[in-house]
Amino acid sequence: MQILISNDDGVNAPGIHALAKEFSDFKVVVVAPERERSTTGHSLTLHKPLRLQRLQKNIYWVSGGPADCIYLGINEVLGKKPDLVLSGINRGANLGQDVFYSGTASAAREAANLGVPSMAVSLDLSYHKKEKKEHYAAAATLARQALEQSLLSFSGQKTLNWKKALRSWPQGLMLNVNTPNLPLAKVKGVKPAKQGHRLYGSHIAKRVDARGRDYFWIGGKYEGYRPIAESDCWWVDRGYVAVTPLELDTTLTSVYEQLKGEW
Repeated sequence: MQILISNDDGVNAPGIHALAKEFSDFKVVVVAPERERSTTGHSLTLHKPLRLQRLQKNIYWVSGGPADCIYLGINEVLGKKPDLVLSGINRGANLGQDVFYSGTASAAREAANLGVPSMAVSLDLSYHKKEKKEHYAAAATLARQALEQSLLSFSGQKTLNWKKALRSWPQGLMLNVNTPNLPLAKVKGVKPAKQGHRLYGSHIAKRVDARGRDYFWIGGKYEGYRPIAESDCWWVDRGYVAVTPLELDTTLTSVYEQLKGEW
């Protein structure tokens, strides 16, 4: 079975190597950005050339973003669709509406757009303080567990046959997996989750450069989340792995039906 792995933290990030190691019993190829591309969202590089460089056997970097990596990984490096695309492990959670900004999620979304089963994986680390330990290995193990449980549900199998199970993957689906930053023994379990909503401040830091011109730093501080029961934010905060099924079709069906009926 062929797996393509990418991320948005860059080809040298510890999370991507933990994920590749966890799935090393399969044919794994890593194609990742040459440097950090966090919060770049889902974009393709169309107006300048991209560079693709082989670092070592089955590990490549790309001079673009995560979606570029998936596009080049499938069409240039592999020359065909893999059985599965994994993205991560991201340094920091991608919960709630974070998935619209996340490069990690965009890699998985690009794969889903190309018709390949995909999963994004993120570790709930703080951006504002140094963690005592970053549990990437535990997150990789839990991600595999979450994937295997999902495949058994999709396929109706009792014993997992990867190839057959992946053929039952729902069209247009990507899984968004978030793990708490805890040792494996302290994680309470794996839960299906709804998409939550995180709360951020809207502070903008305005400063003046050496030439007297204004410049700005945007990005408010994290202020918690809406208390939506069984959301991804809810479960991770309680020590569980959250598995959120996301789809490419973002139509708000209730409003569509209302407009269709009235117009």
